[in-house]
Formats: sequence, structure tokens, C-alpha cells
Amino acid sequence: MPVIVLEARDFASPLFLVRTWALLSGCVTFSLMASLEDLLHHPTIRISCMFTWCFFFSLTLLIHILSVIQFHSLIPISWKNLIVTVAVLGALMCLSASVVFPWIVMDHKQVSSRPVAAAVASCFTFLAYASESYVIRTQPQEQRGYMASLPGLLKIVQFWGGCQMIPLVAEAVHSFSTAGNEGQPSGVQAWQLWVSGVSYSICLLMSLCTVVVILGDCAGRCLLPFDRLLAGFSLFGVLLYVVATVICFTKVLQLKNLGPNSDNQTWTSREQVVVMETVIASITLLAYTVDLAFSIKVLCDRSHA
Repeated sequence: MPVIVLEARDFASPLFLVRTWALLSGCVTFSLMASLEDLLHHPTIRISCMFTWCFFFSLTLLIHILSVIQFHSLIPISWKNLIVTVAVLGALMCLSASVVFPWIVMDHKQVSSRPVAAAVASCFTFLAYASESYVIRTQPQEQRGYMASLPGLLKIVQFWGGCQMIPLVAEAVHSFSTAGNEGQPSGVQAWQLWVSGVSYSICLLMSLCTVVVILGDCAGRCLLPFDRLLAGFSLFGVLLYVVATVICFTKVLQLKNLGPNSDNQTWTSREQVVVMETVIASITLLAYTVDLAFSIKVLCDRSHA
């Protein structure tokens, strides 16, 4: 089969340019990050940031190549849903990395040029993915998939929230274990970590299944009506994230009341992780709540039709 490439004018299109921008910024970001050695804290969150930049660089590069050679029609997935999912999720993940890396991971006592440059490059990567998301959203309706609609964007936010919770919970468990071994108060109870971890895992699994079904155009093959299944997922997600968010605010109050221990820097790091978890849990809870309202509205409209 002959290889078909884009026309010359397509290489100057806004979508092509912003994807190229995202590739260049992402490459610079993880290259600077890889050159850092002992200037960082929280290895779990550091690895998460590095994984984010490398993963979305690789995925964007693959999408870029398939778009240029026009091979995307051979892939058995919904291409228009895939590109908007990668763009929006990449923007959210890079935004999180741009906040977490300079706030929690960087050593503020020994600030050097390379970590600052990596943080700035990560911000440019976020802007590139945000611009790509905007360009895709401004395309004609027939060129946009379900994931470009408001309910689809809410599902991407839900998936982003679950992905962000993995390194945060892992870091909280590590801090809890370290504090127990050193005989110091951690400010967090073991059952809180268990309940939060299970809630986040279940919601992440539901979000992953939803995204995979939509990208694979498998909604019509589900044993249950897909709109009712989404409504059930949204309701279950709201309940689980209500519990997780309440636990997060409880942990914040516990840390405030307990006060810092002998190692003030370690205590501040624990507070930062808990605050970050609380913010992301609240945003994800809001996304599930709005998505549940949309799902109920769709079910009511179909029942009255």
C-alpha cells in the first residue's frame, strides 16, 4: 500500500504546529530532568513527573507520525476520540507536574538553574497541550469525538484524578512507614490510607474501563445500556470520592493539630502531599458530581422521549 503524507499546507496548520511544540517542549523537559541528580526530594513523585513527560512525548510522537503518513485509519480505535483524550489528559498531567515538581520535588535550599529550567519547560509543555486541546475543540462538530464534549472532558478529568492519586498515596504510605520506623507521629492513621487507596483504585479502574470502551467504539457491545452504566459509575464515583475527600480534610486537620515534630522539613513535606491530595480529590469529586448530573439528565430525556 502506498504511503500517503500530508499536503504541504497541512504542515503549517495550527494542529501540526502545536503538536510539534508539545514534542519539543516535552523532549527538553525530560532531558533536563534526566540530568538532575541529588537536588530533588520525594522519589515517588519525581518518578511520576518523569513518567508523565516521557509517556506523553512518546504518545504524541506516535500520533504525530501516524497523522503525517495517514495511517491512523488502519488503527481499530476511534482516532478523533484518541487525539482529544491525549491532548486534554496531557495538558492536565503536565499541569500537575508543573505544580508538583517545583513545589514538592525541588530542593528550595539549593536551587540551581537546571531544575528551574525543567519546571519552565514543563509549563511550556502544558501550554502546548492546552493549545492543542483548544484547536481540536474549535474544529467542526463532525471532526470531534465524544471525548471533546463536556461529558467526555469530565471523564478525562476523572481519569486524571485517579492517575494523580497513585504517586500521592504511595508517597503517603512511604511517609507513614518512615515515621513508624523512627518512632515519630505521622499525623495519618493506617485505616485512612487503606480506605483512600481502595477508593481511588476502584474509581481509577472504572474511569479506565470507560475511556477504553469509548476509544474502542465498544459502547454498543456492552451487556448493559452504556448510558446507564456511565450513570452508575458516576454515582459510585461520587460516593467513593466523598469518603476520600472527607478523609483528606480530616488528615489536614490532624496534621495542623499535631504540629511539626523535630524534623520540620519532613513535616512540611507531608503537609504538602496531603494538601495536594485534598485539592485533586476535591476537583475529581466535582467532576464526578457534574458528570452524574449530565447522566441523570440524559436518562430523563430518553425516558420522556
